Amino acid sequence: MAGNNASEIRVAGTGRILVAEVGAALPTTFTDNPAADWGTGWTDLGYTSTDGVTFSKKDKLDAVETWQSISPARFVYADRDLTLKFAMLQFNEDTLPFFLGGKKTDFRNDNTNNPGVYEFDVPDGPTFDERALGLEFTDGSAVTYRFVIPRGQVTATDDLKLARKAAAMLGVTFTALSPGEGQALATFVMKDGAYATV
Repeated sequence: MAGNNASEIRVAGTGRILVAEVGAALPTTFTDNPAADWGTGWTDLGYTSTDGVTFSKKDKLDAVETWQSISPARFVYADRDLTLKFAMLQFNEDTLPFFLGGKKTDFRNDNTNNPGVYEFDVPDGPTFDERALGLEFTDGSAVTYRFVIPRGQVTATDDLKLARKAAAMLGVTFTALSPGEGQALATFVMKDGAYATV
């Protein structure tokens, strides 16, 4: 509804980020058990930095110039980038491959001769590691937002700083890829009374 309405201001008080196989089911059910709503195919990446998630949508428009006018006659859509940027604080079999490229099954260990020691190889070159990505945040007990990218990949990583006075962070930028003709690049699912007039 148009006009000033403080109840429609949203603050992402707390949230989480999840990953799954490409094309994982979109969670549209909202119960008292959010983990069950997402289903077993989704993996929670755990703690992230207090910066939360930076959501970015950038469209590139190419101007069509004409001889008859100084101003463009029209624009042509040339590109769309949809990205989520965040930093993971936990180091485990889910987060490290997500940051470096690879999968959980790439870890090796020899429990017979060297128990408790694990190895993970950093790939020699870029790897195609496509995933589905989910974002969920709540604003109080009555409002929950979910945002799902059905197909995408980590396209940039932040420098990994190891220091005495700060937690190490695995910062990534995840970029949406086209899931196919006629399908949405991403989808919002909201439990929010602000949309009751739709």
